Amino acid sequence: MGKSSSVRKLGEGFEHFLEVNFEEHKRVHLLFEGDLTPQLICDNLAVMFNMDIIPGKTLLFFDEIQASLPAIASLRFFYEKMPELHVIAAGSLLEFALQEIPSFGVGRIRSMFMYPLSFNEYLAGSGQGKLLAMVRQADAGNPLQPPVHEKLTGLVKRFMLLGGMPEVLAKYIEGEDFRACQQVLDDIIISYQADFAKYKDRVPSSRIREVFEVIPGQAGRKLVYRKISPDLNTEQIKEAIDLLIMAGIVIPVTHSAANGIPLGAEVNPKKRKMILVDTGIFQRLLKLDMGEWLFSDDFHLINKGNIAEQFLGLEILKHASCYDQAALYYWHREARNSNAEVDYVVQLGQAIVPLEVKSGTKGSMNSMFLFQREKGIRYGCRFSMENFSEYVHIRVYPLYAYGNLAGEESQYDQRQS
Repeated sequence: MGKSSSVRKLGEGFEHFLEVNFEEHKRVHLLFEGDLTPQLICDNLAVMFNMDIIPGKTLLFFDEIQASLPAIASLRFFYEKMPELHVIAAGSLLEFALQEIPSFGVGRIRSMFMYPLSFNEYLAGSGQGKLLAMVRQADAGNPLQPPVHEKLTGLVKRFMLLGGMPEVLAKYIEGEDFRACQQVLDDIIISYQADFAKYKDRVPSSRIREVFEVIPGQAGRKLVYRKISPDLNTEQIKEAIDLLIMAGIVIPVTHSAANGIPLGAEVNPKKRKMILVDTGIFQRLLKLDMGEWLFSDDFHLINKGNIAEQFLGLEILKHASCYDQAALYYWHREARNSNAEVDYVVQLGQAIVPLEVKSGTKGSMNSMFLFQREKGIRYGCRFSMENFSEYVHIRVYPLYAYGNLAGEESQYDQRQS
């Protein structure tokens, strides 16, 4: 995700920056095996790395901290005993390590959650700042000019194909070589699969890999365990999926009755869809045809495997507060001859807003209208390849403009009331 790179960039603003990698620097573990007094730890680190550690002037960075449970436990004492010292810890699979610690310093440690880059971040990082500014200023009353809209549509199609992993996008910006980017994605997938061996004490790595590779084929619809593998029972599949969710590789989209807020108060965990953490990884596992994808204007081809729906779900997470582990919800009603489903349901301010991903101007909105009638909700949103526009009680956003909706929180409070 670029956690370490982000912290190093922040470190440039400090007089001193000390990075301690617990996977690389094995001897450092010994400093945390005894007394966890922060001053003693800092004195020893300063000697070991020949670096000044001065509160207010030094950023102390513990990387890959999941490799040292005592180091994780020490964080609360840094807050209590040396509050003036800036300390950041980062790691992979931290959720697993935290399960081993009885108390994780509630109220003393602030967690931040990172995802791959959003589309807006990609535009900003690839020198498209003026284009991003135009998107942010557009709305139904002030749609973008057709050539600008077409350019953005092409860019978002490429972004969905590449995904938001920083290394992949950096490779693309460097030379616009899709094949080189695909190789980077393959490397990431292989590294994920290699990491599955770390979970072998919980679930066999072969089972995790089997489930991981099958999930993309079920994307966009309710997860049915029996369709994942004929050789595994429900409990075995559930264990593998729960582990992938905890690792942050798979993200659940859970049914909510959506009768009020918070949306998480009325969920049915038996009704869940799954998306992957990155659309680039998703398309590589699904082996989509790049040429067909890039040069087609047919939304059904572009949304093959429900990749556009997954893209929107990830955009929702990426625009949420980094201090909350945001969840995704959808609405589904099963009835004889009358099934209905809304792709996503979000909370904006105190309002509930239904979102659907549709093709062109032909997509049926029956489920959206049914949801609005049942819940007494006036406005819904439709994301498609269309330009900004508005129908009766439906605001239309281009797929590339979820950031605009996320910035209209107060407006939706007023509209829904």
